Amino acid sequence: MFEYEMAHARHTDLIREAAEFRRAREARKAHRSSRDKDPEGPVRGSRNRFARAA
Repeated sequence: MFEYEMAHARHTDLIREAAEFRRAREARKAHRSSRDKDPEGPVRGSRNRFARAA
């Protein structure tokens, strides 16, 4: 009976670790994809658009 309880506890720990690993991987993926998307667009300097006054 003790071996069964130990195996069951280990199985539960493995399931919990796998869920944490998946959650961390999804968080990294979401973070990467949010960095790639810039809702404002690239910032460009206005120096190249206008001629110098003096």
